[in-house]
Amino acid sequence: MEILRSSREIELMRKPGLLVWQAHELAGSMVRPGVTTGEIDDVVSRFFEQHGAIPLFKNVANSVPGGPPFPAVTCISVNEEVVHGIPGPRQLKEGDIVSIDTGCRLGGWCGDAAATYTCGELRPEVRRLVDVTRGVLDLAVEEMKRCEWWSHVAARMARYVKDHRMSVVEAFVGHGIGREMHEDPQVPNFAGKKLKRNADFRIQPGLVIAIEPMVNLGKKAVRCLADEWTQVTADGKPSAHFEHTVAMTSEGPRILTCGPNGEGWLGVPWKE
Repeated sequence: MEILRSSREIELMRKPGLLVWQAHELAGSMVRPGVTTGEIDDVVSRFFEQHGAIPLFKNVANSVPGGPPFPAVTCISVNEEVVHGIPGPRQLKEGDIVSIDTGCRLGGWCGDAAATYTCGELRPEVRRLVDVTRGVLDLAVEEMKRCEWWSHVAARMARYVKDHRMSVVEAFVGHGIGREMHEDPQVPNFAGKKLKRNADFRIQPGLVIAIEPMVNLGKKAVRCLADEWTQVTADGKPSAHFEHTVAMTSEGPRILTCGPNGEGWLGVPWKE
């Protein structure tokens, strides 16, 4: 069941959302050959600390009983890594794609966003992957203006990706967000039987969700590495990830994790 927020609460959620956007500006500007993923995480960690924000990811419990908690402020996933990559000594290289996911709590409210950044020149098919993944998030926000039920949006997202001969990751989905990072409802990027049967939800004013499509260049299957966190594509092909925290208002969808003038990541305009 979805949780509906008042206009005042949505306005309060804009504050952590804007801080998350600023964190992405810092992180994305560091993506270049030779920089380590750990260095990017350190910068985001210090930024949140300086602004009195609580990182959402650090020490999150593992879904595997007895598994290690997540050790960092950001998830940084490179190339075939889909999500939950642990920052560390890995140096970025020319041609890498780097998915950075982070969030914070400020004033008791949460913001969460992800983006895939490019490290130098990409192979044409990898560039298309990044463009399609950002495009399907853009599509989801646009469809929220027209659709009454999330299953209709999710079906159109899946069709968009399939039409580009890529695969939506189905092992991970988006989520409601508010006082906590993960709240009801679950927000899939595909319309399976479970969603249509008993997990669908209405798109209505007050709904606040984190929409986060993950798209694989190859097949949808993923597997977990020995660190018990990092998820990679089963076929070793690259994956991309974009996410925004989006509130539905009486005027339509409002992106809470964009810049002060509607900017996307690194100054690229975001369609609203």
